[in-house]
Amino acid sequence: MNAQELLREIKVSALVAAALLIVLCGAYPLVVWGLAQVAFPGQANGSLVARGGQMVGSALIAQNFSSPQYFHPRPSAAGGTGYDGTSSGGSNLGPLSQKLIDQVKERASAYRAENHLSPDAPIPGDAVTASGSGLDPHISLKNAELQTARVAQARGLSPEQVRKLVETCIDGPGLGFLGDPGVNVLKVNLTLDALASGTHGR
Repeated sequence: MNAQELLREIKVSALVAAALLIVLCGAYPLVVWGLAQVAFPGQANGSLVARGGQMVGSALIAQNFSSPQYFHPRPSAAGGTGYDGTSSGGSNLGPLSQKLIDQVKERASAYRAENHLSPDAPIPGDAVTASGSGLDPHISLKNAELQTARVAQARGLSPEQVRKLVETCIDGPGLGFLGDPGVNVLKVNLTLDALASGTHGR
């Protein structure tokens, strides 16, 4: 290959690289961003949730609620104290890990105590184990049901009133068939607060 042919190959390669750079790093992301803003603006901007005109979180990221009047999320191993949106991850403890076994026993005992359950009452796995991300915003329907009496008592409501609110905060399986329905903890807690303050639509 002579120098002229080499220069031609370099020129073609540079033009192809420039074209791909413009398409893949410029035009394509802009098109996807634009379509998302038009078709799914809420999801495209993080599924943010507002309360009283201020952003209080995202419907996609768990927060740690610990007061009796709130539904509690599943445990989290994200970050040093859990629920750290910048350190998503699991504990990486295997099923034979004694540390995990001890954690589950401790969490199960605390869960039964705070929800006034008998010492041998069966409880769902998501009440005592962290998700792979540590930021799962949902709890199972069974988990929500077992917390209902505590939340109702703390708020001076009937269990039936709380159950009806929970039903409005159930998200179905992904794409209609992936996984199980779940209760969005942030949504249901904000709905409870809105009921207490006599406001709606937060």
